[in-house]
Amino acid sequence: MKGLMSFSSSLETTDTAAPARQLRRRSIAVLVAIWLVLHLGCLFTPGLLDDVDSVYIEVAREMLQRHDYVTPVIDGIRFFDKPPLMYWMAAAGMKVFGPFDWAARLPLSLAVLGLFLSVYALGRKLFGERGGFYAALAMATSLGPYLFTRFYIPDILNALWMTLGVHLFLIALDRARTGHTAAARWATWAFAAVMALNLLTKGLIGIVFPIGFVVLYALLTRQMRRTFSLPILSALAIFAAIALPWHVLAALRNPAIAMPAGTGLPAHAGWFWFYIINEHFMRFRGLRIPHDYGQVPIPLFWLMFFLWLMPWVAFLPAAWTQYARLWRDRALDSSKRKQAALTVLLWSGMVLGFFTLSSRQEYYSLPALPALALMAGGVVAGAEHGDPHLRRNILRASTWFLLPLCTLIGIVCGVLGIISPSAPEGADISQLLTSNPDQYNLALGHLHDLTTRAMGFFRAPLLGMAVSMLGVGPIAWWLRWHGDRRIANRDRAANSVLAVSMCGVLLCVHTGLARFYPIIGSKGLATQLAAVVQPQDAVMLDGELTSGSTLLFYTRHPLQLVNGRVNGPWFGSFWPDAPHIFEDEASLHRAWAGSQRVYLLTYEKPRIADLQKFAPVRIFAESGGKMILTNKP
Repeated sequence: MKGLMSFSSSLETTDTAAPARQLRRRSIAVLVAIWLVLHLGCLFTPGLLDDVDSVYIEVAREMLQRHDYVTPVIDGIRFFDKPPLMYWMAAAGMKVFGPFDWAARLPLSLAVLGLFLSVYALGRKLFGERGGFYAALAMATSLGPYLFTRFYIPDILNALWMTLGVHLFLIALDRARTGHTAAARWATWAFAAVMALNLLTKGLIGIVFPIGFVVLYALLTRQMRRTFSLPILSALAIFAAIALPWHVLAALRNPAIAMPAGTGLPAHAGWFWFYIINEHFMRFRGLRIPHDYGQVPIPLFWLMFFLWLMPWVAFLPAAWTQYARLWRDRALDSSKRKQAALTVLLWSGMVLGFFTLSSRQEYYSLPALPALALMAGGVVAGAEHGDPHLRRNILRASTWFLLPLCTLIGIVCGVLGIISPSAPEGADISQLLTSNPDQYNLALGHLHDLTTRAMGFFRAPLLGMAVSMLGVGPIAWWLRWHGDRRIANRDRAANSVLAVSMCGVLLCVHTGLARFYPIIGSKGLATQLAAVVQPQDAVMLDGELTSGSTLLFYTRHPLQLVNGRVNGPWFGSFWPDAPHIFEDEASLHRAWAGSQRVYLLTYEKPRIADLQKFAPVRIFAESGGKMILTNKP
């Protein structure tokens, strides 16, 4: 009991070593500095990735070009897969700075900074200044949040809205409890606006988690009556004013039309059927048409759920142990610490449980990562404040998990960096990789292509990773055990070294991604083509759109798909005004033999022999296992 009260009081007290305002400024300055290095500094490389990264940003570019911000279109064909906010953000960046890849990425990068600061603010409310700072530091230097902002997907933005929604709801409840009606009203209205933005970011799932949290939290804390006392009707009006216009306009401009028989589609379908029914409810059941995504096994999804918070995940067992002790002590039922524990456990458990039952990708758990970061930040701060139970568990995690794991990773990376043969002069990385196309419908599927022969391309990042891992593991461990005599200084130094070392790890990840880029992106090929292609030329892609979608963005030229009437543009191709962009073998052969210059991006070398039967074939450019062929000298 005494230890529990020490934990509770130590986190609720303000650090008296410096004024609170100075501490806040220092914390925010550190978080902004990390963002400047890891996110703004890495904004310009590598280029867009083939697949959803360039697909979403190309949709945004075509919105700007067409001045239509209601109906998403790619390559002239309706594309109803996602809600519009991510498109609007990328379009805004390109409107201000020009149609560049970094300009399209900038708004999402700014949202990442907003996520760090929002986790910090919520952490301060739940766990005090140091708890908030360490929670935000965990978000800023963990593997998952960085890895899944290297390409343009909405899940990190979804995590931002979830964090803001939880915080605003807790503020509304607190203000209503203390009689501050005006403040409770404003917090409720802000919550409604955030929910609307979440709906426009991730669809219905964007409001399922926050609303589910509100209902369950209010029930478990016996505050349902107080929740209903909030201005719910006016909040619903604000939500509707922000969220409904796009949905109504999209439905009106894209009504149901007749669909061909034998496709699995209903007799009539439009935006409403595809986006609401197919993309939400049928995807949840794994029945989406077309089925263009992989399914991560449940055990692997659970493992990755925690892996994305590496290395701070090592401190989560200490949090769960502490929460279990808090839960058993009835004397602490009204403690803020117990309510904080309920907040993060309910938040993370709800997301994990939902995707355990539905379709799931590796990154679907990202909206729960702020909750895990808050758990880690709270116990790290508690240990630093001197709680003996927490410090003991933190030391165990460092000794038995981080020390051996990081030492092993550092040794393996160092050995591979030293012994891997240098890449031959002018060699293409694709020549040293394997091919695993059955894995490419997963977000990280191309990692299966790596071989030991290819490690020579990654010598510098491997050696940098080895050095950084020494900081995450052995050095941070030594500081916790043998550093300054004052426990707080030991832990503070160890946490600082861990965070700085993880910045090094993530920069190595970025460098490795840039070297691997020719396999997963086609910017180099596209820029070469953009320098010579003429409006009357035909640019074709051998396969579906996502296998070379960067061509659209960087060449600004329409793309024709050979045997590519599948997945993304498939549904939109049934509209009568859809341009003719789909080719088959016969039409490709006719075009190749015709008078028009044709450029074809292909992964298949046998395609050269196939096309030589109809006209000469010249290799215009090649990189990353891909080549652009042309039929004219």
